[in-house]
Amino acid sequence: MSSTVGAVPPSAAASPPQSTPQHRRPSFRLGRWDIKYSPYLYIAPFFVLFGVFGLFPVLYTVYVSLFDYELLSGTKEFAGLENYRVLMADAQFWNAAYNTVGIFILSTVPQLVVALLLANLLNRQMRARTVLRMGILIPNITSVAAVGIIFALIFADRYGLINWLLGTVGFDPIAWRDNRYASWFAISFMVDWRWTGYNALIYLGAMQAIPKDLYESAALDGASAWRQFWTITVPLIRPTILFTVVISTIGGFQIFTEPLMYGFGLVRGGADHQFQTLAMYIYEQTFTGNAEYGYGSAMSWLLFMMIIIFALINFALVRRSVKGEKK
Repeated sequence: MSSTVGAVPPSAAASPPQSTPQHRRPSFRLGRWDIKYSPYLYIAPFFVLFGVFGLFPVLYTVYVSLFDYELLSGTKEFAGLENYRVLMADAQFWNAAYNTVGIFILSTVPQLVVALLLANLLNRQMRARTVLRMGILIPNITSVAAVGIIFALIFADRYGLINWLLGTVGFDPIAWRDNRYASWFAISFMVDWRWTGYNALIYLGAMQAIPKDLYESAALDGASAWRQFWTITVPLIRPTILFTVVISTIGGFQIFTEPLMYGFGLVRGGADHQFQTLAMYIYEQTFTGNAEYGYGSAMSWLLFMMIIIFALINFALVRRSVKGEKK
């Protein structure tokens, strides 16, 4: 009788371990949710604040512009597009628009050009470079009211510093507040003094990101510093230039404090409204006199559309010109 030694019965044979479904741990789920949804939570505060303090006022302004709404009397009657029809025929509104565009051109174009050249100088190796970079920002952090009062005295008609200097070289004094274009120049000079250094620092930050190897290669090829500036620096900081153009356009059309301080706090902008801007006229119609809230809202909405149109035009022009320089 034979027997098999060490034989294992089939029932006792080792079988592979059965894989049982395991539930995912809660921490794993939380990790996936964190990756998927946490970015939206991080940016949610901005959109909530923008919706409350940005989008809602714009939409409410459109709504109010359709009414004949006076704040003092409290009367509110639906008027449809009547405010916009009256606005198109308002000569004082177009006078304020003309003043705004004129001051914007006189202040923005020289401001950005000088800021670009100033940033190029500060990007070079020089002594006390850090002190100079910090110093050009001082005008921007100075109180707007103080700046307006000082420049109002500098450009005073009778005892102003500028007229005194003109008198010493034999020129007649200039009526800085009575003459439309002289007042534009004075206000633009004030704006340029405040914001040129700010834009120069923005340009300087963009220039710092340009690789130095490009300038070294251009110098070896015999390119002058001026040619390097126009063929390397300007094309590579094009996004920054476009950003400053758009921001300056928005700020230029909303200019209010500088001409207000220049006129010693009078919202009329001179005896004949010669330097009254759109923002000043909107304030005058909305919060003084009859306080025509609906009419002021219509002007605000039209100003908003003008800013968008001019910003897009400037964006396209600068983009095309910089592309041409790059080619």
